[in-house]
Amino acid sequence: MSKDTDNSNLTADNSANTTSSPSNDRSANNVAPNEVTFALAQSHFLVGDISANADKMRQLAIQARDQGADVIVFPELALLGYPPQDLLLRPSLSGRIKSALSALSDIQDIVMIVGYPHVDHHGTFNSAAILHNGHQKGFYHKQFLPNYGVFDERRYFDKGRNQVLFDYKGITIGLLICEDLWEKSPIADLKQQGVDIIVSLNASPFETGKQDMRKTMLTQRSREHKVPIVYVNAVGGQDDLVFDGGSIVAQADGSIAHEAPRFLDQLMLATLNVDSNTFNTQEKAPLTLSRESEMYQALVVGLRDYVNHSGFGGVLVGLSGGIDSALTLCIAVDALGADKVYAVMMPYEFTSKISLEDAQAQARRLNVSYTVCPIFDAVEGIRHTLAPLFNKSPADTTEENIQARARGVILMALSNKFGHLVITTGNKSELAVGYSTLYGDMAGGFDVLKDVYKSQVYNLASYRNRLEDTPVIPERVITRPPSAELRPDQKDQDSLPDYEVLDGILTLYIDEDMGYQAIVDKGFDADMVAKTIKMVDNSEYKRRQSPIGTKISQRAFGRERRYPLVNKWSINS
Repeated sequence: MSKDTDNSNLTADNSANTTSSPSNDRSANNVAPNEVTFALAQSHFLVGDISANADKMRQLAIQARDQGADVIVFPELALLGYPPQDLLLRPSLSGRIKSALSALSDIQDIVMIVGYPHVDHHGTFNSAAILHNGHQKGFYHKQFLPNYGVFDERRYFDKGRNQVLFDYKGITIGLLICEDLWEKSPIADLKQQGVDIIVSLNASPFETGKQDMRKTMLTQRSREHKVPIVYVNAVGGQDDLVFDGGSIVAQADGSIAHEAPRFLDQLMLATLNVDSNTFNTQEKAPLTLSRESEMYQALVVGLRDYVNHSGFGGVLVGLSGGIDSALTLCIAVDALGADKVYAVMMPYEFTSKISLEDAQAQARRLNVSYTVCPIFDAVEGIRHTLAPLFNKSPADTTEENIQARARGVILMALSNKFGHLVITTGNKSELAVGYSTLYGDMAGGFDVLKDVYKSQVYNLASYRNRLEDTPVIPERVITRPPSAELRPDQKDQDSLPDYEVLDGILTLYIDEDMGYQAIVDKGFDADMVAKTIKMVDNSEYKRRQSPIGTKISQRAFGRERRYPLVNKWSINS
């Protein structure tokens, strides 16, 4: 392939064919002939909503063109949304995608690089289409298909096997999709073929510290190959995943020329000087988010998009006066607005006066609907019904769990009656060791703190309080010992290690996949490690029945960590 330096021609070279046709010069803007302006369309494209996604692409392309852009780049699989999972197996997929691509054919005077699933007689591919002035000039198929963590692409896609470059306005542009850029060979092959700039389409989910990892990788790749990189990422929540944006333009020397805000839709323009092959630099970089800030924003976006796109008019929170429900209530209000959040306090005889006071104080501070619904009659009714069956057996955790299940019944009844989603308040530490009640405090449709360890709950609560002059979470909710209040003077640490110790063990066992001896070698008590691992393994059946929740860690429960319910693996085997 030879580089075409005529500004009025776009040439694409891909695995299927090489095409070239004249395009109309734009006379409506004042872009200098030795410059190419890229628009990075960091936006949320809803899974399965193909026609609406195409409409959004149309609007963004026209907006970008009117602002002087030559090329607009959309995220990975944006036309269908990511991750589409088994929607990729639907027989009607190919026809719907072709219709959507055809609907974009009347957009003139801007090159569109569109992420989409390509279906033909060779297979199904995770692809990028090059659209210009009503014609598809070429396409690229993703070469490296991730099959770890939350990714399952080898189930759905065939592997692309060729590099794709296209010439436009004097530069040769190479295409990559997400995982291709994390591998060394695709960009090296493009560089060998004479590429001037890399454009990468991405749907990279959030986890803490992920943006720093992306920037490190982009700096390394661009500097190593002396080539600028345009990196466009998706944004928004999809089920248990959150995409945090943070799209980046890297110079050939590895420096960051542009960085988009995190967790926000953004149409970011970056202009390349063709003569020097360098981008202009943004006047003001986005704020760097602290670890607590990015975690909190991810939780807000995850809940917001799940509730809004699922069609619920509001959410119900069982407000206990404890720190987990207090933080959950804050996130719900920040995600949806106080008018869509309904707090219900369900006291029993073991509920302390402090809990009642603190729950009411927080509800008033956040201006949410607040209802007190005592559960004494419900619990006593169930206990009376069960009394003949229990044959005077001594009370144990069974009676404690009846309290939790009575609360679950009440919340679910309110949900059925008024159409609000019940959001649960269990944290990752509790779910890990089974310190939760099936059909009780686990009853609901979305668990906001599912991937947040208890020690992180405290950090996030303190972070949220620092955002305002008057704390939204009463200080003693944060400082007093945590308790489920299912029996007199109950404390979590009656049954569990101190949370700092417990979370240290859980992080090594769950997030870092370490075994018993490796964790003991880190300095933890051997008996405590063995007990913790046993609790985690024995609670898998509970987690399988728990609601989904936003992933923020390296390894979350759910699609990312899947263990058999029945197995004979042990710490000694």
